[in-house]
Amino acid sequence: MKQVVQNLKSGRIGVEEVPAPAAGAFGAPGVLVATACSLISAGTERAAVELGRSSLLGKALRRPDQVKKVLANLRREGFAQTLQKVQQRLDVTRAMGYSSAGTVLEVRQCDIAPGTRVACVGTDAATHAEINFVPRNLCAVIPEGVSFEEASFVALGGIALHAAHL
Repeated sequence: MKQVVQNLKSGRIGVEEVPAPAAGAFGAPGVLVATACSLISAGTERAAVELGRSSLLGKALRRPDQVKKVLANLRREGFAQTLQKVQQRLDVTRAMGYSSAGTVLEVRQCDIAPGTRVACVGTDAATHAEINFVPRNLCAVIPEGVSFEEASFVALGGIALHAAHL
């Protein structure tokens, strides 16, 4: 299946062929969803793209929490091992996306029937991929009259409601 991914070291974004998830492989209650529509967040995903494309120093300046972890590791394990860990953490691809909508293909230990239209949220759950495994508490049935395109705004709507609540 195809999925949009970003290389954390270079910042390069591309579509890659990856294995499709299996509902039983995750051990948690949830659904396997054929994505009909996923939302690109102009704020969050643009920030991720910019972070990925920045230099190592630029990444450090934007993520001081990670710098603290690197410094603690440096004291504990030394320069060579810390450098190797940092390079390994950055030389991976990360699935992009966190808000989508689609149709349930398979179910694992939850009360949503195959064929049900659902809105999905969550990093590593509602990605820009043809098929996603979504934990039960990260999806909701789409009401009648709501399109996949409208339902794919579920995460941004939740964020806006949370901001208004705060």
